[in-house]
Amino acid sequence: MRILIADDHKFILDSLEMLISTMPEHEVTGTYISGVEVLSALEKNSNIDAILSDYNMGELNGIEMTRQIKQKFPHIKVLLLTVSEDAETIKEAFEAGVSGYVMKKAGKAELQKALSTIASGEKYYSESVVFELLNRDKKIGDLVDESNTTGLLTERELEIIRLIAQELSTNQIAEKLFISPATVETHRHNILKKLGVKNSIGIVMYAVNNKIV
Repeated sequence: MRILIADDHKFILDSLEMLISTMPEHEVTGTYISGVEVLSALEKNSNIDAILSDYNMGELNGIEMTRQIKQKFPHIKVLLLTVSEDAETIKEAFEAGVSGYVMKKAGKAELQKALSTIASGEKYYSESVVFELLNRDKKIGDLVDESNTTGLLTERELEIIRLIAQELSTNQIAEKLFISPATVETHRHNILKKLGVKNSIGIVMYAVNNKIV
């Protein structure tokens, strides 16, 4: 992936650029100290794949930046890197259109996994993010309908839910179940509709709350 990095701390910016330079499958094409600079750069050249961005950047935070990017450049993926473990912030980030949410305390292996996951078209959320979504005073209860919908799910759908909870990608699920990726996506769409959730996080939360995994 061709990646832009945004962080208002130069030391972190330089450290991330150096770290990603050790990942042969990714290339840093620019670094910026604000979301405003990122948007300005994209107006001139939007031929990039992803943005690795801090959440808290003054006049334009990572979430608002993401909203504007997804409106103008929907092909660009955004991976937020932040210290915030607030459930409401995490929910807002995914609703804005981020492709992943990683804590700044994560190591190189997790960052590399997150970048590879969003490169494949999947969403990435670390274990700590899922924990916050499940345990912060039910602040995001609207993501999961906890009514008894398990009986509406087919055995195949339950099987796919378990694999999604294991963080397998669409292609990995297809390979494991000997079905096509398109069939997996059809099942995923049906699961989202039956559970009344918006994304894979909602599926994982449902699976945990209903002891499917």
